[in-house]
Amino acid sequence: MPASNAALSGFAPSRGALLVGSLPGDSAEDAMSLALGKLGKRLHSLPDGETGERRNWIIPIIEALRAHPDFELVREGDWSDYDRTPRFRLAKGKRLMAAALDLGYLAAFRANYPTFVALRQKHSLPGIAYQVGIPGDLDLALFIFGPSGILTQRTPFTEATVREITAIQREAGDDVVFQIEVPAELVFVAQMPPPLRQLVARYMAGGICRLARRSPSGTRFGVHLCLGDMNHRALARMADVGPVVLMANAIASRWPAGRRLEYVHAPLAAANLPPVLDERWYAPLSRLALPPGTRFVAGCIHEDLSAPDQRALIEMIERRLGTRVDLATACGLGRRDRDDAVATIDRIVEVA
Repeated sequence: MPASNAALSGFAPSRGALLVGSLPGDSAEDAMSLALGKLGKRLHSLPDGETGERRNWIIPIIEALRAHPDFELVREGDWSDYDRTPRFRLAKGKRLMAAALDLGYLAAFRANYPTFVALRQKHSLPGIAYQVGIPGDLDLALFIFGPSGILTQRTPFTEATVREITAIQREAGDDVVFQIEVPAELVFVAQMPPPLRQLVARYMAGGICRLARRSPSGTRFGVHLCLGDMNHRALARMADVGPVVLMANAIASRWPAGRRLEYVHAPLAAANLPPVLDERWYAPLSRLALPPGTRFVAGCIHEDLSAPDQRALIEMIERRLGTRVDLATACGLGRRDRDDAVATIDRIVEVA
C-alpha cells in the first residue's frame, strides 16, 4: 500500500545522491572536484569520473581487442548506433583465458585513488567511499562476440572481472564500493513476453550474484541497472517499471552472504527520453523487496523535466515505496557536454 503523507513526513529531511559513473572533466581530479563541490555530503560514494576514453563505458576495452593476438575482427563498427558495433571471434587455434584479458579497472584505480583520498580529505568528507564501475561479464561477452558469446565465452570475463575486483579490494579494503553495471540483463528482461520475465530475471540475477559471491568476503557492492546510453540513446524502453522490480527482487533474493549490497540503481528515464509522469507506470514499485540497509536509487533526474515535475515524480516514487530514495540520473554524465552535465547535477541539489 502507498505510504500516507503523514508517514512521509517522518522520512529523513534530505535525500542522498549517486553519480552513476562517467562525469565531465579534463581529468579525474577535475571531475571529482566538481562532484564534491556540488554534492558533497549527499554522496555515499564517488567515482573518479571515468574521464578520457573511459567515458564511453566498455568501448575502449573492446577497441583494444583490435590489437589483441587472440582476437579477429569479423564485423566492423563505428559505435554510431547499437547495430553498428564491431564484432570479434577468437583467432584460429586460440582459447580465451582470463589471464589474457586486461580490463583496466585495477590500473584506473591505482592511477586515481590517491587523488580521491586527497580530495576527500580536502573537503572534510571522511565517510565517502571510492566507487569503481564494473561492467557485467555477460555484457562484455555479448558486445564482443554477439549472443553466442553469452554461452561460450562468458567464463573468462567472469574470472578476469573477479581477479580485478579482488586486487582492488586487497589494496583499498572497505574504502571501495564496486558498482556492477548491467544494461543487457535488464534489456533482456524488458523485451521478454510478460510470462517469461520472472524466469529470465532469475537467470540474469544469478550471474550478477555470482560475481559478488566469487569476490572476497566483505566486499561492498552496488548494482546499476541500465537501459543503455550510447550516444545518449537507450537500447530499449520499458512499458512500466516492472522489469526493474523483477530484476531487483531477484538480485536481492540471491545475494550472497558476507557481501554488502549497498544500493540498487534503477533507470527511470531512457537516455534522452525523460521519465514518464503517469503514476500507473510506477505501480510495480509497491512490490519491491530490498533487504534492510540496501538503498533504492531512483534514476529519475533528467534535463528535460522541469523542477516542479521532478519534485512531483520523486514524491510519487516515495509514496509507492514508503521511504526516501536516493537520486541519480539514468546513466553517467560523461557523454554530455559540461554545461548540460553541471545543470543536471545542480538539479539533483535543487530537488534533493
